[in-house]
Amino acid sequence: MEIYLVSEGDNVDQIASRFGEDVNQLVYDNQIEYPYRLAVGQALVVQNDIQPKRIKRAAATCGYAYPFISEWVLEQTLPYLTELPVFSYGFTERGELIPPFTDDSWVIERAKEYQTMPVLTLTPLGDDGHFNNMLISRMLHDSRIQERLIWNLGDKVTEKGYGGINVDFEYVLPEDRDLFTAFVERIRKVMNVFGYRVSVALVPKTSAAQRGLLYEGMDYRGLGEAADEVFIMAYEWGYTYGPPMAVAPMNMVRRVVEYAVTEIPEEKIILGMPNYGYNWPLPFEQGVTKARTMGNIEAVQLAIDYGVPIRFDEKAQAPYYRYWQYGINHEVWFEDARSVWSSMDLAEEFHLKGMGYWHIMQLFRPGWSIINDRFDIIKQPFKM
Repeated sequence: MEIYLVSEGDNVDQIASRFGEDVNQLVYDNQIEYPYRLAVGQALVVQNDIQPKRIKRAAATCGYAYPFISEWVLEQTLPYLTELPVFSYGFTERGELIPPFTDDSWVIERAKEYQTMPVLTLTPLGDDGHFNNMLISRMLHDSRIQERLIWNLGDKVTEKGYGGINVDFEYVLPEDRDLFTAFVERIRKVMNVFGYRVSVALVPKTSAAQRGLLYEGMDYRGLGEAADEVFIMAYEWGYTYGPPMAVAPMNMVRRVVEYAVTEIPEEKIILGMPNYGYNWPLPFEQGVTKARTMGNIEAVQLAIDYGVPIRFDEKAQAPYYRYWQYGINHEVWFEDARSVWSSMDLAEEFHLKGMGYWHIMQLFRPGWSIINDRFDIIKQPFKM
């Protein structure tokens, strides 16, 4: 498999013929919609049997999903997943679990059919949908609440048939840093006894001394020792209320990985990637401008609809473009085959355990095709 950039005048028949590939396969691999229009600068994955087969190493993959995911999208994605973290279970001030709004049973069973491990994701999300660091703090400072929460987690993973737990806490207070690390270690020690694995999601730090509420409560070294696996959320540099830029600029992601491997064994690290982009109206005004989230395939289709070329930022290793609508200029940053390829290069360079997506609610087949082409995805059987 390789990547081809669309030039002026290209069409799917010409491109397929050039590589000796069936045109239907080209259309399928790249989710090209009828009538098969293309954007100049669009990155396409193409099958190329002329190239020698690469030697692939085993790697773990994961992708977060809400229980209301489309059944079709889930079935298209599960063949590429080692783990499926289901988002999410919350908890009360007493340590009682709050289940997802939609029943997760069918997602768990479907994952097992594809030899993918379903993982219960634990978050401290409040009623407003935001992370509640005071709820975290109260739990961390009360051993009885912790005991109740861990007991309830054990009951739930057994009842539902989960294979592990992912702890996804953000905005942990700086003064709670060591308590949070101890909590993750406590969960892991209890769950490992019963055969369950425990992972933890980490915000993207570039140094131990990094300042800011998002970073100071996260001890990379301690959490790397406490958990069986870590998922580094290496995205959201470009975000809803921030200025237009790549969601996961590779120059910044590299800095995060370079720091992470000094604190955490590389065989424990899953590199998190975004499966989405943002569309900003311009000019950007801090505190006023709000970007719209969009899928990667949707972003390409929008460029086609407005007849604008897709450009590529070499430093960020990310595609972008601008277009006008109703007198307003827009700037779009998203992910394509080239940015995924760059992430795979980074994972290989640092011998990471694998990679994962936030999130898989929309299918991005080119990304999974690249991952599948470059790695042997780890699978494991489950008792049904």
